[in-house]
Amino acid sequence: MRILVINPGSTSTKLAIFENETIVETKTIRHSTEELSKFENLYSQKDFRKELILSFLSESGYSLDSFDAIVGRGGLLRPLKGGTYFVNDRMIDDLKAAKYGEHASNLGAILAKELTTNASKEIPAFIADPVVVDEMKEVAKFSGHPDFQRKSIFHALNQKAVARSVAQKYGRRYEEMNFVVVHMGGGISIGAHEKGRVVDVNNALNGDGPYTPERSGTLPLTQLIKLCFSKKYAKNEIKKLIKGKGGLVAYTGTNDCTKIQQRLRNGETGELELFYRGMAYQITKWIGKMAAALKGEVDAIILTGGLAHDTKYLVPWISEKVSFIAPVEVVPGGNEELALALAACRVLKGEEKAKTY
Repeated sequence: MRILVINPGSTSTKLAIFENETIVETKTIRHSTEELSKFENLYSQKDFRKELILSFLSESGYSLDSFDAIVGRGGLLRPLKGGTYFVNDRMIDDLKAAKYGEHASNLGAILAKELTTNASKEIPAFIADPVVVDEMKEVAKFSGHPDFQRKSIFHALNQKAVARSVAQKYGRRYEEMNFVVVHMGGGISIGAHEKGRVVDVNNALNGDGPYTPERSGTLPLTQLIKLCFSKKYAKNEIKKLIKGKGGLVAYTGTNDCTKIQQRLRNGETGELELFYRGMAYQITKWIGKMAAALKGEVDAIILTGGLAHDTKYLVPWISEKVSFIAPVEVVPGGNEELALALAACRVLKGEEKAKTY
């Protein structure tokens, strides 16, 4: 089975060709600010990026007809159950209008569908486990006031992919196991996976959970209210304090954890180590919350994302506090292209039934 994967970002388009589970070609096409500035909105970039993809295929010696499926990264859609979805007209309409928000990943489904229509044979277009996957239990959505509701926005694609891989390592199915999965990157999401469903998770996008390299996480509420009415910051500046200029970058001046790790290896400790430990400490508390949501019945705690590469500081600091709950499995990185290809493979093999949006 040959699968084309399309993963659009704000300044790049990542492409990969898989034969079954093996990657055979890959390319990251960078887009300069000057190139993208001429487009009125995200959707208007469609033809520009499509031509670049067709050029990549031509240079690599692949025709569209040689593919069994094309899968794009899922964008901002209405809340969905986890799984693989056919790209249909209703999905395209919502993404084109940015009905639920504008993000570069919205182009994933759009480009996948466009390319399948250019083929001379019928090829399915899919997305899989977009960030809006919502499998939370109703009780988990209560915030404490009816004007507010906890929302499920997290790294669903990577969380579910690594949970499946760890379940396979244990010789069992994802749907048979309970995990606490911790994706650690610029944003940090911590999910309670119960028999194949993420029944509780922090909103990793908009200020919920532990602080991260660039996000504040959950802040003391009365202090935040006081700051909002202090006239010290405008609304957009407050939002930046929560996402973009919060967390480690606010404490240390950098959101690059590799630089922090290097400074620690060079012997710098003091406040720098304390701020980095503080992030680990908050992560452990959220792991405990999700373990409680699973009644303590946790088969493994999985640490993933780019920061899971830090096996000198972050991973040990977290593991020493939570290993009493369950074994800690470390799956560094977040291979989104492989996760998307595997999702398409499961459908093509008949192991999973694609859902309709």
